[in-house]
Amino acid sequence: MRSGPMKVIIAGAGIGGLAAALSLHKQGIACEIYEKVPELLQLGVGLTLLPHAMTELDALGLVPALDRVAVRTEHLYYRTRHGQNVWDEPRGLKAGYKVPQFSIHRADLQQVLLNAIRERLPAGALTLDAAFEDVTEHQDGIVARFRKADGSSLEVDGDILIGADGIHSAVRSKFVQDEGKPRWSGLMLWRGSVDWPRFMDGRSIIISGGTDCKFILYPIGPGKTPATQLMNWAAVIRQAAPGGLPPAREEWNREARHEDLRALLSRFTVPEADIAAMVAATPMFWEFPMCDRDPLPRWSFGRVSLLGDAAHAMYPFGANGAAQAILDGRALADVLGAGATGAEAMQLYQAERLPKANDVVARNRNGGPERVIDEVEARAPDPFADIDAVLPRADRETIVRGYSRLAGFAAEQLERT
Repeated sequence: MRSGPMKVIIAGAGIGGLAAALSLHKQGIACEIYEKVPELLQLGVGLTLLPHAMTELDALGLVPALDRVAVRTEHLYYRTRHGQNVWDEPRGLKAGYKVPQFSIHRADLQQVLLNAIRERLPAGALTLDAAFEDVTEHQDGIVARFRKADGSSLEVDGDILIGADGIHSAVRSKFVQDEGKPRWSGLMLWRGSVDWPRFMDGRSIIISGGTDCKFILYPIGPGKTPATQLMNWAAVIRQAAPGGLPPAREEWNREARHEDLRALLSRFTVPEADIAAMVAATPMFWEFPMCDRDPLPRWSFGRVSLLGDAAHAMYPFGANGAAQAILDGRALADVLGAGATGAEAMQLYQAERLPKANDVVARNRNGGPERVIDEVEARAPDPFADIDAVLPRADRETIVRGYSRLAGFAAEQLERT
């Protein structure tokens, strides 16, 4: 029988698990985090923190730390692969939001969150080399069992368990059985970062090309010299119809080969940067099949629930994977902070977040806000003279603004200056 103050057990020390722990701590709720790897490696490449995610990170007091390692994004350009503008708009403070928008290396974001965990939570709140193995629920709480690499096990008790252990979630697989492998979009994604001369104002994102053939470029951190920045790039190419099995287990750390990508880069025109030279100068980069999972009808199972990719893995269109995980953590903390406990709390958390996150998963399968590029390229596969003659501005705005409202970062949904 459990006694004492509420304690949340979190399986997974990724972006979602760490952000959730900080939100819980802010509410005065004790939590412990257990992560399967023995060392948190510098994995991943770039990601964007949109206003809804930044509103939460700002509330956690993390903007100064982010400013030291990230770039404040101020403009976004959607273009055809021929380099013609389809849509562009200011972002972050330039768009009138109260919070900046950041572009950042995933490892730097994880480190910012880890530093805050170590500064704010009690010693021992984070345990590495602890892979989730099982959970048992009793009348007053749960007992979670984790296994170490040497085969020994660790049992911990708490009030609830949150599975924040990624797209291959062991917590999810305990309750959602025979689910199989993630669903492959048929798209292959290559991602890398390299120190490179800044382009435009040094605070812009370029997304060139529609869903089946796309190149993305934006800075994610300071460079080695005043004239350079750490530049994130990504290429997406369709290789199969959606819905099949991925060719290999999708990971962020499978090294790719330059020869696999070199010929594909000729499909894109990015006037501001020599993308072929930039990719060639990238010493190491990664590939993985772009996958998600079918939305679940429920995340909560008694005193256990899911968060982040474990709950709603999604294609990385619209920059919402990490953001939705951060929103999950805030919603969880709010429910528990309001006094809900046990299975009831898990149901309330699920009711708040599941419909919204599942909608984003579904919309991302259609390209998210970047679908505006698909619509233009379908009508004008070759260079055009007048974008409004191809697709009127009102129609383009419906696509882009509709996604921002669905995902929760539209202007009217957030406090602005």
